Amino acid sequence: MRQRLSVETYAKGVLSGDRTTLSRAITIIESSLAEDRTLASQILQNILPHTGNSIRIGITGVPGVGKSTFIEAFGSYLTSLGKRVAVLAVDPSSKQSGGSILGDKTRMEKLARDPNAYIRPSPTNLSLGGVARHTREAILLCEAAGYDIILVETVGVGQSETLVKGMTDFFLLLMLAGAGDELQGIKKGIMEMVDAVAVNKADSGNEGAVAQAVSEYRQALHLFPETASKVPVQVVACSALEGTGMQPIWKLISDYHAQTSEGGFLQHNRQFQRVDWLREQIRQSLEDRFYENAEVKKYIASADQAVRSGEKLPDEAAADLINLFLSSEQPSKFSAKS
Repeated sequence: MRQRLSVETYAKGVLSGDRTTLSRAITIIESSLAEDRTLASQILQNILPHTGNSIRIGITGVPGVGKSTFIEAFGSYLTSLGKRVAVLAVDPSSKQSGGSILGDKTRMEKLARDPNAYIRPSPTNLSLGGVARHTREAILLCEAAGYDIILVETVGVGQSETLVKGMTDFFLLLMLAGAGDELQGIKKGIMEMVDAVAVNKADSGNEGAVAQAVSEYRQALHLFPETASKVPVQVVACSALEGTGMQPIWKLISDYHAQTSEGGFLQHNRQFQRVDWLREQIRQSLEDRFYENAEVKKYIASADQAVRSGEKLPDEAAADLINLFLSSEQPSKFSAKS
């Protein structure tokens, strides 16, 4: 195992913008080791006063829509304006092996070489919602390292791509034209959450199809209720391959950020997101504690077998395991008090 640094060294390195220390700090917060979880908490407490000054942008879309190509083009445009850009790219983990390809740096080769950009691929580790389990903490570390704009790229798996909404200021949905019935492709769950839609691949020769798709999406969005921010959802065209349409997208994002900052929505939304993070952390901590419990480990295999054979319904087996967990936790609590 690579030797761990002190809390002060991690914090100082992150705050100075050292990319190597930033990467090592993110590795710590992604670790499941108990000692690393304590270290991660201490690092975050040290850098917390220096967070919150970025624009957090979530980017999603179905596989094949060109998210990585778009992020490279958009990120390069932003760095050309003098912005420092961090990309938190999330790759799906295999349910069988648990592994991830983590190939985003190779797909964003130009941006990866940009001194004003930082790309960090992370596995979902089977987390739901299209993001990695510790993406929120990684956002804070990147902000403390001085990045002006944080781009969170989700895995792109459909309507479950909603958790990213709860950790970003602006939610951008990438869509395609000519991939079937555009209106049929609108998923209400995610469309009610987005702040803008960008129809990608408006490449030479495909402009007409993209323009038609933009028109259809604009008409369809009139059927949706008003957004929580009160800022109307915009639909634009772009070509990530040719690098066109980046300026209008940045303008609508920066305008949105200015409007929501002045109106108080941005601050209110971030406060709500922190409470949402609390709830999620409680759920994850209880789940971890459940599966680490010695009694649960002893009997979970037999519970699996009982469900597999049809001897028990899943809810009955779950109730038995939860009761076992709760009863085994009680003595340690009482002995701790005595």
